[in-house]
Amino acid sequence: MSEKPGNQTPNTPDVSETELRNMKVDELRREAKEEHISGASGMRKEELVKEVAAARQEGHDGGRNESSRSGAKDPEDLGAGPDGGKVRYGDESSKSLKYSQEITSTEEEPEREGRSLATTHHEVIRQWAEERGGVPATVDGTEHGDHLGVLRIDFRDKDANLREVSWEEWFKTFDDRGLNFIYQEQRTDGSQSNFFRLENPDREDA
Repeated sequence: MSEKPGNQTPNTPDVSETELRNMKVDELRREAKEEHISGASGMRKEELVKEVAAARQEGHDGGRNESSRSGAKDPEDLGAGPDGGKVRYGDESSKSLKYSQEITSTEEEPEREGRSLATTHHEVIRQWAEERGGVPATVDGTEHGDHLGVLRIDFRDKDANLREVSWEEWFKTFDDRGLNFIYQEQRTDGSQSNFFRLENPDREDA
């Protein structure tokens, strides 16, 4: 199929590999995500073209996305948060946010080791923290009445100023403040990274 231009699949006018090959890799990855293709972040362009074309063909055949048509929620979207994992932008958005890879699913992976990542996806953040032994926490003494103070992830590194809280409290505050979670999965040498920071795109401090 790859040796011939255009659409080689009869009765599927919307499935065009030529059209897909003219798209950028980032655009193809977005298409793959919409088609619920797993592992798209690690695929090369030609693989993405093949997978998206096949997924579209199956969609025409009526064999794909049954849960979408029936109104059922994709399990991957559960725990995503109010913005579906997408980063929030504002007047004070940092350069690091601009150059970070946006992560909107637990299935997505960094494009390379040491890549700066950004998300608002609750389950992505929780899994990242728990893989490193981290728990949701706030800095004692920074509370505002009944509201949590400065949010942190406590990696049990003996910081006496941190107080553990529930994920429910942590994420409620995270969303109320419109924060982004900027982080790394790995350092450039491939070792696990605990780097993260919280950013409020509308204020200089989080």
